[in-house]
Amino acid sequence: MHGQPYLAAAATALLLSACGGGDNNPPALPRLAAATGGTLAACADLVTRVAFPDTTITAANAIAAGTLTIAGKPVAAHCQVTGQMFKRVSPVDGKSYAIGFEMRLPNNWNGRFFYQANGGIDGSVTTATGDVGAGRLDSALNMGFAVISSDAGHGTPNPAFGIDPQARLDYGYQAVGKLTPMAKNVIQAAYGKGPERSYFGGCSNGGRHTMVAASRYADQYDGFLVGDPGFRLPLAAIANIAGAKAYAALATTPGDLSTGFTTAERALVSKAVLNKCDALDGVADGLVQDTKACQAAFKLERDVPTCTATRDGSCLSAAQKAAIGPLFAGAITGTGAKIYASFPYDAGLATANWATWKFNNSLNLDTGAVGLIWQTPPENLATFNGPDFALTGDLASMLAKVNASNAIYTESAMSFMTPPNPDNLGILKNRGAKMMVYHGTSDPIFSSDDTTAWYEALRAANGGDAANFARYFRVPGMNHCVGGPATDQFDMLTPLVNWVEKGQAPDSVLANARGAGNSGGVNADLPSIWSATRSRPLCAYPKVATYKGSGSIEDATSFSCQ
Repeated sequence: MHGQPYLAAAATALLLSACGGGDNNPPALPRLAAATGGTLAACADLVTRVAFPDTTITAANAIAAGTLTIAGKPVAAHCQVTGQMFKRVSPVDGKSYAIGFEMRLPNNWNGRFFYQANGGIDGSVTTATGDVGAGRLDSALNMGFAVISSDAGHGTPNPAFGIDPQARLDYGYQAVGKLTPMAKNVIQAAYGKGPERSYFGGCSNGGRHTMVAASRYADQYDGFLVGDPGFRLPLAAIANIAGAKAYAALATTPGDLSTGFTTAERALVSKAVLNKCDALDGVADGLVQDTKACQAAFKLERDVPTCTATRDGSCLSAAQKAAIGPLFAGAITGTGAKIYASFPYDAGLATANWATWKFNNSLNLDTGAVGLIWQTPPENLATFNGPDFALTGDLASMLAKVNASNAIYTESAMSFMTPPNPDNLGILKNRGAKMMVYHGTSDPIFSSDDTTAWYEALRAANGGDAANFARYFRVPGMNHCVGGPATDQFDMLTPLVNWVEKGQAPDSVLANARGAGNSGGVNADLPSIWSATRSRPLCAYPKVATYKGSGSIEDATSFSCQ
């Protein structure tokens, strides 16, 4: 599908290499040609015109312009195609499975395909519009992309599908491998030609899907947009369960984990972080840009008062510090084995998003995923109870079981859920594909420290610099994929396309706050003293946004990437 422009560019790169490229003067990477568009000939007849193995097209419906609206923008006229792949009955749990999907094909097509990787544990065919980044600024569909969305091989967002071994594998990575050629076949039937450029993107588990695709299907996609990736999702979930145990032990109201680390106490810690770190980037503006320097500057034990009497929100007890500090440093099992990654201290700890992940999802979402989808063997579905599993289960046992396999579950969770060799992206790099990654530094479930460590390993594997094919952007203050005291609205798809197809490597991406009147929805976590339209540059790692010394602190033009 990538044709002669890629081959010609690759040949040029090889010629340059033969003419003296070395470590200090590496050969230029291939430049992929820009996509050219097409027009949808007809919609309804795709039900009969699409023929692909193990696939049933169930409907093809013409959708009028304006039927969908994204960020206040009416989506252009398009065709919605729905279907299923690999319908079957499981020999293990006796239930019916299929890979459900929908595609949306614009009448005026830009020649590009976008695989929308969905979040959570999948299980739903969400509307195939394609997020361009965070904050619902626009959609790939509205930009003219053909977009696919799927349920990843199970029809309900319930972890019980993990009893079926094939459903596990489809969820982990195989659904992508099956859907990709089918989707390109549908596009061929619809427009008379396949996509000239293909992109893959998502946030959270969608970010994990994208990183897995970058490792497993790098020959099928040209650009990868990775948001807050849970690329070691089983480990992050176990670490969150470890947090539930700690907060339950600190709770003043039994059964209410939030009383172990209250909103006032979390706000206290964030304020202390800002006191030490806010001005490290040249101005006190409620954002910690230099995350690395902040972790050296801030110490929980020293910089937050220790209670000498009753907890009242103005201090942390000695017991809280003894339990919470190690969670930020990286949760461990009872035998001292590190489970996942450290989390940075940041400004976004007092939000509802942070609390939901730590105090609710740790008991009711992560537990089902660990116990039923990722453990080998899974827990007994008939007797499984998420909160009990979290609060009484053994962390070391969970860790061992997500690394285990057997005759029925032939791949461990750490095999089917994670990108193989994540710092070896040679296929992606050498064919001219590009990757852009973003991560909120106040993400409570997937740590930006983990993504930073991955990117450092990627840099090391590429002579100390991976910026010619992969760039990483931290989003100060942002919670999980959105929210927090942050400029959490930005478009990374447009710069990714420009990098892939025009060679314009992005040094920064403009991000805005979502204050009153924002078309993508108002961010309730914004401090009242911020401008409703505050903007900042998100800088390509390791650079940070630094105040120039003059100009409005509400305007991105007052900052530069240093």
